[in-house]
Amino acid sequence: MANYTLEEKDSFIVLGLGTEIKSDYTDYVGINKEKSDFWQAIQQDGTLEKLKSIAKNDYIFSVNEAVNNKMMHYAGVMTEETVPEEHRVIQFPKGEYLVVRGEANTAEELSNMLTGIAFGQALPEAKDFAYVGGPNTTVEMGEQNGLVFGEMWIPVVKKG
Repeated sequence: MANYTLEEKDSFIVLGLGTEIKSDYTDYVGINKEKSDFWQAIQQDGTLEKLKSIAKNDYIFSVNEAVNNKMMHYAGVMTEETVPEEHRVIQFPKGEYLVVRGEANTAEELSNMLTGIAFGQALPEAKDFAYVGGPNTTVEMGEQNGLVFGEMWIPVVKKG
């Protein structure tokens, strides 16, 4: 059984810089490679540091969202500020969220692991709740004992 909780969250906004994922939605290897390449690029060119510098907390959001029938992936932070680069203000609704916690050696491993658990185990097991779309996110919350820890947040609705 997957380790998850259901939590009520207030609505929140993430400012994200993103990329379109061109792999088919069933091509997990392709999707993960595109996400990995994106994160490497924004770490190397300083974009991620710029985002961190305007964040109001230490959380780094890895957001997946369908926008205009495109699968988009964003690096984001909670902030009141904006950036000159093309960006998206991502609104997460108030309501119930499926929350999966974990830790891994790197942020990328954490994101892949939490996504696999959330969509592969937790959602299928959560019989009373369903994911009906909207943005979902992995939240890198910090490091402890040499491991990156965080959560995956998926907005869900009660069935029936």
